[in-house]
Amino acid sequence: MTLRSLRTSVSIVAAAVLLLVAPVRELSAQGDQVTWGVHVVLAPTWFDPAESSGIITPYMIYYALHDALAKPMPGQLLAPSLAESWTVSKDSLTYEFVLRSGARFHNGEPVTAEDVKFSFDRYRGAAARTLKERVAAVEIVDPARVRFRLKQPWPDFLTFYTTATGAGWIVPKKYVEKVGEDGFKKAPVGAGPYKFVSATSGVDLVLEAFDQYWRKRPSVRRLVFKVIPDESTRLAALKRGEVDIVYSIRGALAEELRRTPGLQLKPTVLHGTFWVYFPEQWDTKSPWHNIKLRQAVSLAFDRNAINQAETLGFSRIPNSIVPDIFDFFWKPPAAQYDPAKAKRLLAEAGYPNGLDAGEYFCDVAYANVAEAVQNYLQAVGIRTTLRPLERAAFFSGYSEKKFKNLIQAASGAFGNAATRLEAFVAAGGAYVYGSYPDIDGLFREQAAELDRKRREAILNRIQQLVHERTIYAPIWQLGFLNGVGPRVEESSLGAIPGFAYSGPYEDVKLKN
Repeated sequence: MTLRSLRTSVSIVAAAVLLLVAPVRELSAQGDQVTWGVHVVLAPTWFDPAESSGIITPYMIYYALHDALAKPMPGQLLAPSLAESWTVSKDSLTYEFVLRSGARFHNGEPVTAEDVKFSFDRYRGAAARTLKERVAAVEIVDPARVRFRLKQPWPDFLTFYTTATGAGWIVPKKYVEKVGEDGFKKAPVGAGPYKFVSATSGVDLVLEAFDQYWRKRPSVRRLVFKVIPDESTRLAALKRGEVDIVYSIRGALAEELRRTPGLQLKPTVLHGTFWVYFPEQWDTKSPWHNIKLRQAVSLAFDRNAINQAETLGFSRIPNSIVPDIFDFFWKPPAAQYDPAKAKRLLAEAGYPNGLDAGEYFCDVAYANVAEAVQNYLQAVGIRTTLRPLERAAFFSGYSEKKFKNLIQAASGAFGNAATRLEAFVAAGGAYVYGSYPDIDGLFREQAAELDRKRREAILNRIQQLVHERTIYAPIWQLGFLNGVGPRVEESSLGAIPGFAYSGPYEDVKLKN
């Protein structure tokens, strides 16, 4: 064989090898695994959008496992997703969605209008009554089009349906009917970028890339959400490389994270507002019926000091349960820290020697915040016993109206001022223990008001009344501090404005 023919043969073999290797190289470019250290125990109820609880935590999973007709995305407050488009009739009574061609569930079945109607009909989570009272019918026009007819014009239909609730997150009708409600939680099937592999209670959730996801093929092959409730243990796991991203690192540990070479501190200001609630304020026999006592609580704790100590100053103090980045937010007077006035109000309320206020309920993930507030209350004479609960149990008890005395709660749910007021202020809301007739009347009025300026004025008035009556003692709008390890090129933290967690997950990337 001549040198020329040998070179030719080698070139042919090399070309053939490259053709064989190319697909393998493409697959290997999809990183093997990203592991999150998660700050809460993952509850199976969060695997099913039908049980959305009006808080942001389940969306940590929804954005990976499921998909919605439309949802918040980077650069878009409401991005077309499983619906490629929608139209609204001139009388604002009809919304018609056109489904995206080629969108499929993880079991290979296409996403159809029948699944959209089924997902709406079975929705039983937060604001389900509000949605269903206003929707006259859901009509299947054809397999790719679904029509919602409203009983009367409702300017917030899209906000409630697609973002503030889980009703617009679509599940497969045939599969759910086949396996049943409990079976679906054990092995959920969605239409999101990742499919379910396994879940071990109190340990982890494992998901694998769904390469047929309509938006893009995920960059990372496998996602693992590892439950690590203890904050110092989460940080240690990040330092050792056992996890790649950790949620919720605060105080001195956050400072340590920021100083550690190779690690990044990633703060995000959320939609998440925190507050102290007085669930017995409508009971004339309760001490909390006296507004002076509620005002004393609000004056007793130093929000700015807690912010600096726990979230390094990244949290904001809007003095409202409505986030300052929400549409229709009303800016109240600045929060005050005045322990002397708090003591005076406590005496005027009939408790010159202080008050044994009973249990102070909170989500265990934010027991440190509750402890700080509790210490300030103790200093002015309001004595409490802390009662921290796992997040799923806490919000279950909160919504079932089981708590008394004081409740420290929060919500980072998507929406606007009206959706936040619906869940936490207006009669019938998921977490409303009592309400005021004038506020309820104003809330009904704004829900049907199509003129934006008039509607804004009504929503502002409601927020003003909530403030004046001290229905809540707001704490802060959370600066959520997370940590990212050296293997991660793109964490997707903060990519969706106001969202607490990584997202979209299909955009998460490892280096090289």
